Amino acid sequence: MLKGKIDFSSVSQFLTELMKPKMPPLIGVDISSSSVKMVEIVAVGKGRYRLERYTIEPLPKDAVVDGNIMNLEEVGEAVKRGWKKLNTRIKNLAMALPSAAVITKKIVVPAGQREEDLELQVETEANQYIPFALEEVNLDFQILGPSLNNPEEVEVLIAASRKEKVEDRVAVAESQGLKAVVMDIDSFAAQTAFELIEPQLPDGGLDQTIALVDIGATMMNINVLRNRQSVYFREQPFGGNQLTQEIQRVFSLSVDEAEAAKRSGGLPENYESDVLRPFMDTLALEVTRALQFFFTSTQYNQVNSIVLAGGCSTIPGLDEVVARRTGVPALVANPFGPMDKSTKIKDRQLAMDAPSLLVACGLAMRRFDP
Repeated sequence: MLKGKIDFSSVSQFLTELMKPKMPPLIGVDISSSSVKMVEIVAVGKGRYRLERYTIEPLPKDAVVDGNIMNLEEVGEAVKRGWKKLNTRIKNLAMALPSAAVITKKIVVPAGQREEDLELQVETEANQYIPFALEEVNLDFQILGPSLNNPEEVEVLIAASRKEKVEDRVAVAESQGLKAVVMDIDSFAAQTAFELIEPQLPDGGLDQTIALVDIGATMMNINVLRNRQSVYFREQPFGGNQLTQEIQRVFSLSVDEAEAAKRSGGLPENYESDVLRPFMDTLALEVTRALQFFFTSTQYNQVNSIVLAGGCSTIPGLDEVVARRTGVPALVANPFGPMDKSTKIKDRQLAMDAPSLLVACGLAMRRFDP
């Protein structure tokens, strides 16, 4: 995520790793409400990469709630199982905080400041908008580049999160003998992975407005991008759990039975007509509403493409339903499309898993930070 930093905590030394000129080999680890996803990517030439290994480890219900780790032991065990399945020696991890746990703000400051002066100004700005004491937060910043309005100024992105949010993820890694060397934000990591998807869009997505819709188990994140810059972000409480609950209700199954049936099939014939299609229609309606919020709260009135990510996005025909409802072309995210693949990876399974791995892929790509 962020290159420059102010660290007001003595939590751990992981943030100092961000300052190293060469990032060590690492594994991207995305802890969501339903699973732990782990991805390892290696370079195979200039600008070329290979997906070396990945795994998805399910989490028990309520181990993670609204991005908060409620059961460190169970999440740690899932990370341990995943790391063993990867069969890797790499112990450095890139992890992410949920967007809802991070306050971000762009500020404009005079260009050419000394780092000490910039840190002081960032701290002063942060004091004005962070609703809790600075000693309770991890504060970080990144210089984005020259201001569009004044070449003598630069834009700086500030990010702040409560210490305990960072500490929990660091503790999960350390409990398994692993080390968090990068702490990103999940929406930023998804943007990093999106850069691998851009070539699949008309004109490579240049000068287009793209809605990246990541549908998780409980939350749908809508990140609208233009030329790789986020111009709008929104979370909506909708996700794959709604489908699981409906399967439970209609077919009188337990949560675990419904989740297993959703993934493997074997449900009665009326599943598609009575449960799946209504869910797809509702999801498409949620995307439409999100776009309407975007249009009414910004100067934009058009989206050129929708990119669907998350487990639900692999439902056959969902992209067509969303495209029909919104009137916008939609495609399913696969950040690994242009990559080489390790011989251990099965293409068919990867096609099913890839949309869920967007954040983990973006985190794994942090290995190649300049």
